[in-house]
Amino acid sequence: MPPSKAELRASILSARRAVTADMRSAEGDALRKHLAELARPEHTVCAYAPVGSEPGSPAMLDALIAGGVRVLLPVARDDDAGAPLPLNWGEYRGELVAARFGLLEPPEPWLPAAAIGTAAMVVVPALAVARDGVRLGRGAGFYDRSLGLADPEALLVAMVRDDEVVDHLPGEPHDVPMTHALTPGRGLVPLGRH
Repeated sequence: MPPSKAELRASILSARRAVTADMRSAEGDALRKHLAELARPEHTVCAYAPVGSEPGSPAMLDALIAGGVRVLLPVARDDDAGAPLPLNWGEYRGELVAARFGLLEPPEPWLPAAAIGTAAMVVVPALAVARDGVRLGRGAGFYDRSLGLADPEALLVAMVRDDEVVDHLPGEPHDVPMTHALTPGRGLVPLGRH
């Protein structure tokens, strides 16, 4: 029987915690370089501020800005019943504040969820991504509610470690497939029909 999503998440998080600080730094530097090469001046990129063992580094956000890219970062909020809402977005200008769930986000003002539709590329945190584009996230559902608002021509990029691009992951009907993965060693990897 294949592992459940919960088992996959636990296994990947455990492996990420075992990565040395030097390796994490080297991978973060490689991801920063790849991302800076992909983004174009005057484009908008929706990205995220990595926390804990997530791939990447805040330096990748600064490199995008230095390259003339407008960077939007997610702002996660729930409705009154505690259900995840589509992500709002804040423009990154070099400042981050502590937020719920241990995340970092830009200070207000924030843009509505539809702002994702202005991005040429949406860089999404992931625990793993399958070659068909199925992404394994942490399970809260914020991105599931947001990615459908992205421009259909935008690159949807799951940022993962090299060994986190896998052959198969369990998917759900509401999953929006990633078009690409970005890994430290392989750079941009086309997924699915791409």
